Amino acid sequence: MLDEVGRLIKRFLIFVIGITVVLAGGAMLILPGPAFIVIPVGLLILATEFAWARHLLRRVKELLKTRQGGVTGMPEGKAGKEKDDPLS
Repeated sequence: MLDEVGRLIKRFLIFVIGITVVLAGGAMLILPGPAFIVIPVGLLILATEFAWARHLLRRVKELLKTRQGGVTGMPEGKAGKEKDDPLS
């Protein structure tokens, strides 16, 4: 009985901490801050106890792998170069 209560308290604390971190990351989408780092960290915290969070984290990883071109969407080697740059 005591082990079950302790396990439920642990799950609740992980849920509260994980959701708080994810929500803070969500706020950082509008406010200044590293939202694209904080949100996955929150999902990692949640994934330690919840299968739905593990599934969502797996989908985020797959999405990031398919978007390896970077934030600019330019092919590799083209980001940061100017059109009129004579050295390119």
